[in-house]
Amino acid sequence: MKLYYKAGACSLSPHIALREAGLAFEIEAVDLPTKKTASGGDFLAINPKGYIPALALDDGSVLTEGVAVVLAIAAMVPDKKLAPPAGTPAYFKLVEWLIFIATEMHKSAGGLFNPAIPEAAKTVLKGLLTRRLDYADKTLGQGPYLLGDGFSVADGYLFTVVSWLPHLGFDPATWPNLAAHSARMAARPGVQAALKAEGLM
Repeated sequence: MKLYYKAGACSLSPHIALREAGLAFEIEAVDLPTKKTASGGDFLAINPKGYIPALALDDGSVLTEGVAVVLAIAAMVPDKKLAPPAGTPAYFKLVEWLIFIATEMHKSAGGLFNPAIPEAAKTVLKGLLTRRLDYADKTLGQGPYLLGDGFSVADGYLFTVVSWLPHLGFDPATWPNLAAHSARMAARPGVQAALKAEGLM
């Protein structure tokens, strides 16, 4: 398998999942403005959507969209318990968290990175993101990870989005439970391996 990524971007979430899964894979960076991969390939030929992540599977197919990618990774190694068994109430809670992070947190934070967005729109996005962070912080007060005692692929995604906060003018210490979660995540060998491979350590 090969994960196409941009350092520190949302592709860090499936990168963490792959490291936690212990699967064999390669990574290749993508220059998003030019749509070229580090080896000179045309990224649009790999993912016509033009954005990361993209996971090239061993059968030649390519899976895109971060939520789908991390769920697929979890399903490859059920013994690692990166996701609860499919169809259980805990599994749907995982999906709920993944969708919340993707649509309510990631999209609000991602918009703030866009220099073309007017200041008025950024103010709205900051307000939305603050409320979503408040909710996640309160929920994390009930357990070390999003689903309780055990790590799941949703934790890797949350860690990724929270890592962007200092770059967006937010003080992560405002949300002590989120900050503690990030510290726990940063101590995991799989997370450290992903950060090191992306040049973030």
